[in-house]
Amino acid sequence: MKILIVEDEAKIGDYVKQGLSEAGFVVDLARTGLDGHHLAMTDSYDLLILDVMLPDIDGWRVLQSLREADNSVPVLFLTARDSINDRVKGLELGADDYLVKPFAFAELLARVRSLLRRGVNPATETVLKVADLELDLMRRKAKRGAHRIQLTSREFSLLELLMRRQGEVLPRSHIASQVWDMNFNSDTNVIDVAIRRVRAKIDDGFDIKLIHTIRGMGYKLDLPDNI
Repeated sequence: MKILIVEDEAKIGDYVKQGLSEAGFVVDLARTGLDGHHLAMTDSYDLLILDVMLPDIDGWRVLQSLREADNSVPVLFLTARDSINDRVKGLELGADDYLVKPFAFAELLARVRSLLRRGVNPATETVLKVADLELDLMRRKAKRGAHRIQLTSREFSLLELLMRRQGEVLPRSHIASQVWDMNFNSDTNVIDVAIRRVRAKIDDGFDIKLIHTIRGMGYKLDLPDNI
């Protein structure tokens, strides 16, 4: 797998490149938006890790230009721009994920692997599968084994997010922004209530539990470690 990093902060760029290289990826590093855009357009990459604030053209313009040229390389924004408006803008321009600095490399690596599992063009994926759980995105149907699961529209979106990010611990704030399009308020338990409802529908009555609470961090959907 080949990854392009576009990052002007030398320490961060070198750190991410070294970490991903040690994880087994082939990694190129560009220090400016123009250099990154040129590499993305002239070479073939499985993933682009893109900063927003660059010394020449910003990451927004790089991504917009790539999408206008029908370049569908998955893009992960890695940036200090942490407002909800910035995240929404990135996703609306065609980014696949958004991670805010400062970050833990373990989380970055998990997100990189998740995006690469989804493939170059995740939009063509119509059925998500984890163990015996299936989510049909076109027909808006869910089932576990032979058991049909009835989900509300919001529950469907929540389960889709968890399945697309299989194995990743998703903070409540990320779930809130992706599924409810809102800022997370620690005083509300809407996320926890929704998770409990979906968990009851897909896990109750099954020996293998798929939705897991990671105390103090968030939730993830995955097979248990002992399977």
